[in-house]
Amino acid sequence: MAKTREPDNAEAREVTESLRAALDDAGIVFPSLGVDDASFVPGLVNLGRVRADVAARLADVIRRGGRAA
Repeated sequence: MAKTREPDNAEAREVTESLRAALDDAGIVFPSLGVDDASFVPGLVNLGRVRADVAARLADVIRRGGRAA
């Protein structure tokens, strides 16, 4: 059975920027979005904390299939 390869921090940075762009397209900002360089596990993306209204907007965008209002 093949082992799944874990992402590294370089991949996490690419994904983080892709997520940042998608959130920006939806008018959503995660101020703390970034790669967790301090973790012992490489490749972790830290979504950080967001206000309740930002989380509600994110949930709404996801429900609508990624289309901003």
